[in-house]
Amino acid sequence: MAASRTLPQPDFSRKSPIGRSGVLALFGYGIKVRMQCGHLEIEDGIGPERRRIRLARVGHGLKRLVIVGADGFISLAALRWLADQDASFAMLERDGTVLATTGPVRPSEAKLRRAQALAHSSGAALHISRELISRKLSAQEDMARHKLLDTATANNIAVFRAELPSSDSINGIRLIESRAARCYWQSWSTLPINFPKNQLSRVPAHWKSFGARVSPITGSPRLACNPPNACLNFLYSLAEAGARLAAATLGLDPGLGVLHTDTSARDSLACDLMEPVRPHVDAYLLDLITRGYLNRDWFAEQRDGNCRLVPEFAARLSDTASMWYRQVAPVAEWVARAFWATIRRPDKPFTTRLTQNNKRAVKGAPAQSPIVRVPSPQKICAGCGNAIRRHSTYCPDCSLKNSTLSLIEGARLGRVISHTPQAEARRRETKRSNDLARSQWSPSKLPSWLTEEVYLGRVQPLLAKATLSQIASAISVSIPYASDIRRGKRRPHARHWRTLGELVGVIG
Repeated sequence: MAASRTLPQPDFSRKSPIGRSGVLALFGYGIKVRMQCGHLEIEDGIGPERRRIRLARVGHGLKRLVIVGADGFISLAALRWLADQDASFAMLERDGTVLATTGPVRPSEAKLRRAQALAHSSGAALHISRELISRKLSAQEDMARHKLLDTATANNIAVFRAELPSSDSINGIRLIESRAARCYWQSWSTLPINFPKNQLSRVPAHWKSFGARVSPITGSPRLACNPPNACLNFLYSLAEAGARLAAATLGLDPGLGVLHTDTSARDSLACDLMEPVRPHVDAYLLDLITRGYLNRDWFAEQRDGNCRLVPEFAARLSDTASMWYRQVAPVAEWVARAFWATIRRPDKPFTTRLTQNNKRAVKGAPAQSPIVRVPSPQKICAGCGNAIRRHSTYCPDCSLKNSTLSLIEGARLGRVISHTPQAEARRRETKRSNDLARSQWSPSKLPSWLTEEVYLGRVQPLLAKATLSQIASAISVSIPYASDIRRGKRRPHARHWRTLGELVGVIG
C-alpha cells in the first residue's frame, strides 16, 4: 500500500537565488525579511509573482543583501543573523539613493577617528585628496584613450593631472577635477544608445544618446532624464554603499570627508573613497550600452521627465555591488593608513581588515587584487527586446523574420542587377558567341559512337561524380547552368557531349 501524502512540500528551486558574487537583491512590494526556526526567510516580488527564499546558517553563500525599495520590513533578528554571518545589508531607494547600510560590527578606532578629524590641520587631507584625484584622472585618461578612442580628451586630462602636484589647496584640487570632468563627460555626450527595433517608436529622442551628465531637471547629476545616466547614478549609489561599509569596517567616520565638504545630505568620506572607483563604474556602463541593447521596459519616465529604473533591472544591476566594494577596499585602506601615519604614538600596527594584505605579506603571498569577475548583463534581442543567449543577436522568431526579409531583398536586388545595361550587354555577347559556335559546328564532327542514347545512358549518370566547377570550366558555362546539366534538368548542345564524355572517362 502506497503511503499517502500527509504534509505539503514547498516547491523550492534547486538553483540558488544568490549569484556568484554573493549578492541577493530584493525588489517589489511587501518585502519580508525575518527569522523562522533558525532560518532566514525572505519574500519579495510584485503581485502574484512572489519569490520565497529560505537560507540556513551554513552553506548559503550570502555576502550582501540589497533591498531596492522601501515597502516591507526586516526584523531585528534578521539583522542579527546577517551580522553573525558577516553579511552586509544595504537599502536603496528606487532612484538609487542610499537609505541604510550595515555591516559586520567592528570595534571603534578612537585614535584613527581623531586623526581623521584633524586631517586638514595635519596636512593629510591635502595629500589624500591629491592622490585620490590623481588616481581618478589616470583612470579617466585610460578610459578616454582606449575605450572612448578620444585621444584629444585623453591628452587634455593628462595635462590636468600634471597640474595636481603643484596645487597647494583643496579648492585648487577641486577646480582641476571639475575642469577634467567637464572635458571627460563631453566625450561621452554623443555616444549612441541602442534599443530594439520594435521599441524605437516608444523611445524619446533624448534617450537615444548619452547626452549631458548634468540633468536639466536639477542642474546636477541627480534625477537623470535618460537611461544611461540613470544607470550610472544607481551604480554610483552601489559604490557609495560599499564605501560606507569599508570606512566603517576600518573604524573611520564615513561622514567626515577630506575632499568633499561636510553636509548633512551625504557621507563625504564615502564620496571621497569612491572617486578612484568611478571610472571603473563608467567602464562597466560603457560595455553595457555599446555591446548590446537597452530594453525600453527596463525604464520608466515620471511626470517631470525623471528616468527611473524598474525594480527588476535595478535588482539585476545590484549584482555588481560586491565588485565595487572590492574596488573600494584597497583605496579605503590606503586612506586609513594615511590617517594612521599622523598618529604620534599608535598603540598597535595598522590592520588591513578589508584586503588582509598584512597576513598575505607575512605568508609571502602577493597583495590581493581588486579585479573581480564582472557580472554579465542580460543580453536582449535586437528586434523585440526579449532575453536571448549570450552569443546570439536575435531571438528565433526575429531571426526567421530577418532571414525571410533578407532573401526577399536579395532577390529584388538580383533582379535589378540582372537588368542593368551592362548585364544586358554581357548576355547579348554570350548569346552571339553561342549562336556563332552552333552555326560553325557540324554534326559530322561528332564521333559515330557518341549518339544521344550513349550520352543519356552513359555520360549523364557519371556527371554526378564531377564538380560543378569542372563542368563549368570544361564547356565554358555558368555554375547554375552546370548544375542543371549535372542534374539532367538541361541537355547541353551536342558539341559538348564529347568534352563531357572525356571529363567522366567515357571514350569510344
